Amino acid sequence: MENQVVVVGAGVVGLATALQLQKLGYQVTVVDKEGVAAGASYGNAGNFATEQVFPLASPELLLKVPQMLLDPLGPFRIKPNYFIKALPWFKRFIGELCPDKIIKNSSGIALLNSQAIKEMKSLLEYCERPELLKQKGSLLVFESTPFKEVRTQYEAYKNQGIPVQLLSAEELRELEPSLSPNIHHALYFTDTAHTPDPQQICEVFADKIRSEGGRITQLEVTSIDVGEQIFVRGNESQNNDMVTISAERTIIATGAWSKPLVEQLGHKVPLETERGYHLMLEHQSQLKRPVTSYERKFIITPMAKGTRLAGMVEFGGLSQKATSGISERFLIHGQAILPELAAILSCKEGEEWLGFRPSLPDSLPVLGATKHKNVFVNFGHQHLGLTWSAITAKLVAQQVSGQKADFDLKPYRIDRF
Repeated sequence: MENQVVVVGAGVVGLATALQLQKLGYQVTVVDKEGVAAGASYGNAGNFATEQVFPLASPELLLKVPQMLLDPLGPFRIKPNYFIKALPWFKRFIGELCPDKIIKNSSGIALLNSQAIKEMKSLLEYCERPELLKQKGSLLVFESTPFKEVRTQYEAYKNQGIPVQLLSAEELRELEPSLSPNIHHALYFTDTAHTPDPQQICEVFADKIRSEGGRITQLEVTSIDVGEQIFVRGNESQNNDMVTISAERTIIATGAWSKPLVEQLGHKVPLETERGYHLMLEHQSQLKRPVTSYERKFIITPMAKGTRLAGMVEFGGLSQKATSGISERFLIHGQAILPELAAILSCKEGEEWLGFRPSLPDSLPVLGATKHKNVFVNFGHQHLGLTWSAITAKLVAQQVSGQKADFDLKPYRIDRF
């Protein structure tokens, strides 16, 4: 029983946490109701977006919300029957617009970003699969935005210490010749990275966990009983039998599904679900790095199995069906940014996917200790789950083991709300 830890959640955050704990000598069991990389870890954009140091709660974004909601090709939607349920979250979100809170939240984001790629690189090297991290930077491209605003965006990132270059159309074409001639400027974030296969990262982590003696099992956790020992109870997926797993400690890393589990433990967190979509095309583009459109608010990422278009935010909870028409939007925008996609006649030629991002109003995750000495948390990574997975896993593993964490976890504590 000594050094036994159960990690609830087999997405990239849970698997990275299990792997970091295993490196520290713990015996790990990972449980998940659907298995490895069944959610957002499968379908994310594959971008390690360490340039994103600004919290989502900003006056600029708030002013654009009405326009985005009215635009049929826009990047933001709220399902009508979910609007009332989402109001308390949006009230807290607006409460984060105070200048001092924006500064505090931005600092918390930047701190995690500062070590995110380094830690992912370290874990992939430990798993002997470093090629799953491509450090070729990323682009933010502008079509119709006035140069004054482009320059303002450039200065905002530069003032935050982000390595960034302002490119003219000619300089951009030297990097990515296949992009539309309608793009007149770009910001080149030189130190970011991407993966050609986010699902493969999870599978590599899972294989390493198993090879080092860890267990991964499908189990839908229904309760966590806390005492000197932890008892994780749930329904086994294969035969629906009730199973109990005991351990010294447990970590909740179930992303958008974390709220009811921590409520059982006496914690209320304002966790909401941002539904995200992608369209995965078999077409292998000529792009070498992720490209995000400033005006269209979506991203194109070159991947091992094709080209992924992603970038929708929709509030609609965990149980409602996917909204129709999202993939058509991606294809329209994708063809405008990357003309070679004109050969794709229908989104039916690609894979359409819906996943769930766990988001908190301040754009920071929930990390570390809870009111129970042997229960820890690692969730709420919003749009940066892949980006932060390895660094937050390291920080939580350090706290679980009694080490001093590399960063002060106070900004991310579960009782901050």
